Amino acid sequence: MYRPLKDSALKWLFQWRGPEHGTIVLVQRRVFILPTPQGLLFVGIILLMLIGSINYDLSLGFILSFLLGAAGIQSMLHTFRNLAHLKISAGRLAPVFAGEQAQFSMHIHNQTRADRFSIGVTGDRINAHYVDVPAGSAAVAVVSIHALRRGWLSPGRLTLYTRFPVGLFRAWSYAEPDVQCLVYPAPAIPGLPLPQQVAGDGEGGIKGQGQDEFSGFRPYRPGDSPRHVAWKAVARDDSLLTKQFTGRADAELWLSWNDLPNGMDAELRLSHLTRWVLDADNCGLNYGLRLPGATLPPANGPTHRADCLRALALHGTTADIPQ
Repeated sequence: MYRPLKDSALKWLFQWRGPEHGTIVLVQRRVFILPTPQGLLFVGIILLMLIGSINYDLSLGFILSFLLGAAGIQSMLHTFRNLAHLKISAGRLAPVFAGEQAQFSMHIHNQTRADRFSIGVTGDRINAHYVDVPAGSAAVAVVSIHALRRGWLSPGRLTLYTRFPVGLFRAWSYAEPDVQCLVYPAPAIPGLPLPQQVAGDGEGGIKGQGQDEFSGFRPYRPGDSPRHVAWKAVARDDSLLTKQFTGRADAELWLSWNDLPNGMDAELRLSHLTRWVLDADNCGLNYGLRLPGATLPPANGPTHRADCLRALALHGTTADIPQ
């Protein structure tokens, strides 16, 4: 009974709105401010000075107490204004493997005429990235979040805060950008040997690995492995040529769910398939991927590698796009 009321009160008080699309503006109502421990100590000292001045009728004590109090109020105003009216937007995200740190780039825009200093951004209230944002400019703060499992990873609720200029007050605000990072399965270490290649002409013959011989050159085509580009020819006459090898052009490598040993659970199978995709890509092989309910035809290159890793990351999930 009390938990829903507490959650509703916190949402109303701290303006928790869930994931927000587009640019997030830190309007005044979204910025909160409280004194820091140093600020509370500062207030206590002023009160003691004021009590002493009243007790002993010290005019200079009154002046000093009121002067310090006015300075503290002024610092509170500057701390609040240092965070208010900033605009937050998410940058592009690079996929990571499970177990790595996902790097969420937050662009902080300052369209006012006042510089902003020492703006901290944190996702766990332990590790923070501080940036200065000049007037009429923008800065990028990077929030690192540990990717525990494959699939889509959201940054969650981020905290932006500042103690500028003197640390007597802490102003903060919350932002939850509607952005997600794709997390690939962690590649198995060590992985199993790659399956053997099969002939792609329908005869089903087996091609041995490492037995190909150089047979000539052909014009470069997009998607060819950089390992097979004839760089000496490029240096000689600026023409892009690709080396050809006998027995390789028709060879296809299938990375299949069913080729893995029986008894492996789903996550371990995905981990070994991820290792196979990386190994096949590093070798410049033409490979396809077979999963329960999905098949990617043989190809090569960065785009095919990304498609295969995406299929592995989202296998068995309910959606193929961020929600």
